[in-house]
Amino acid sequence: MANRECPFLAFFQRWADLQGWEVPRLHKRICIWLEECQDPERVLMVFRGAAKSTIYAVYKAWRLHGNRSHRSLVWSADNETAGMLTADTINVLRNHPWCRGMLPTKPGAKRFWVTGAKDARNASMRAVGVSSNATGARADDIDFDDIEVPGNIETTEARLKLRQRISESTHIAVPGAQKTYIGTPHTHDSIYPERIAGGAAVLKIPLFEHVKRYADTRTKTRYRFDSPIADDGLYVIAGIHQFAKIMVQNLDYRVECGEVIFPKPPECVIDICSTCTWPERFTRAEIEKRRKETRTLNAWDSQYLLEAKPVAEIRLDPARMIPYNVQPRITEANGGIGMWLGNAKIAGAALRWDPASGKVNSDVSALALVLQDEGGRRYLHHVQRLSGEVAEFDTDGKKITGGQVLQITELVKKLSLPRVTVETNGIGTFAPAVLKACFKQNRVTCGVSEVVSTKNKQERILESLEPLLLSRGMLWAHIDVLKGPLWAQMKDWNPAQRNQADDYLDASAGAVSETPERISRSGGWNPPSTQQHDWRQSTGIHDVELEYSSGD
Repeated sequence: MANRECPFLAFFQRWADLQGWEVPRLHKRICIWLEECQDPERVLMVFRGAAKSTIYAVYKAWRLHGNRSHRSLVWSADNETAGMLTADTINVLRNHPWCRGMLPTKPGAKRFWVTGAKDARNASMRAVGVSSNATGARADDIDFDDIEVPGNIETTEARLKLRQRISESTHIAVPGAQKTYIGTPHTHDSIYPERIAGGAAVLKIPLFEHVKRYADTRTKTRYRFDSPIADDGLYVIAGIHQFAKIMVQNLDYRVECGEVIFPKPPECVIDICSTCTWPERFTRAEIEKRRKETRTLNAWDSQYLLEAKPVAEIRLDPARMIPYNVQPRITEANGGIGMWLGNAKIAGAALRWDPASGKVNSDVSALALVLQDEGGRRYLHHVQRLSGEVAEFDTDGKKITGGQVLQITELVKKLSLPRVTVETNGIGTFAPAVLKACFKQNRVTCGVSEVVSTKNKQERILESLEPLLLSRGMLWAHIDVLKGPLWAQMKDWNPAQRNQADDYLDASAGAVSETPERISRSGGWNPPSTQQHDWRQSTGIHDVELEYSSGD
């Protein structure tokens, strides 16, 4: 709550004078927002190195200066990080000329009470790590300071656990309490944009107000930049990590009529930026130094532009897949069989099943279908979680009435698929026999191949998918696949990590790597209308049509 007799900006300015700091416009903006924003939940996102935690420690001292009964709980990624904010606040209370007499002689490092505090059980300020027990605590403010770090967001399970811990704050906060999240995003599935989407107030200050990125610079020399240009001019940043460079105007490029013009194609990623938020501290030399020390564009974007992306490099970027939204259609014409997906002629298909029990706590039983056209392009058309038992039987134990094998049978019948490959590791040892029985029972002509996976799974996935993803236009995906769980698994996937959610990814990679059944012979054969269509090269022609998405 605002203290009209002592505004926070004045309190901070007095502390800055004592420390010999110049207070930039950036810090004044943060101070004013911290005091004036009274929303019950708020998010403060400021780029790395902008002193946001330092300012917030002074803010916590100011809150206690205005109300000695105030209680705060600080939650951070670990106890040590949480204790840093408490230590900074103690330092301000001990040395700020307006806070004399507020601290006891020896305040606790992780919790302390100011003079005049009324709650003997709950400290004026208490610091805990996110995994620590805070049950039974009560607080007027809950401060999540750098609660999201690379170590606790690497997997979907880790992020879920973090959110579960954070949810406990609901039971700690007293009515009218305020929650503040302070930090930078470290993953695409970040807490901060999630809270903002849920209605939290936000102050978001990236390093630059305007940024335009060009990733493909192999052929062009002219790049448009329509945003305003401040007095300090443009910042044209080339590359990332050790090859990064701040380019020099009139030496490396020139600006003409809203375009940045290079003497030859740069052939590396180019960021054209303007309006640096803290130019006095973040000089061109400092920005180049930090860019060189940042290993990936994702890390730069998350820490300095505040875009929610994984800090680690994405090896399998799902955004490289081209979306489409049509279904295959099988036609009979001129004595031949054809399958069309838009105007692409399908030459083959691979259906991969990685069986599991289908129970709630087991691995996912994943089914993936990949189509391939005559040009070698792959279409990741169907990725599905199979539910239930591998097979369900009627009372006599002979007829298959449900289960995963029946779900596969329905897909095979619908698209006249020629073969299913079953990974026989684990539960898959008996799955092929049951699947064959289901095909026979339903009069479906489809081969069943068995494969035992012995190669390192991480290598297997990389070798199957990465070359296609890095070759623009070689891997397409149906929009239903893009909306499903595969997208998140690709974003999260780390080739150096063994235990991670990758069931859909593994099945998709297996389907991609399968040698598809080809179609070579046309004419001379007309199946009865009740018979399953066979569109393979040995029996006819199979065409598939694709409608190209305008989002490509």
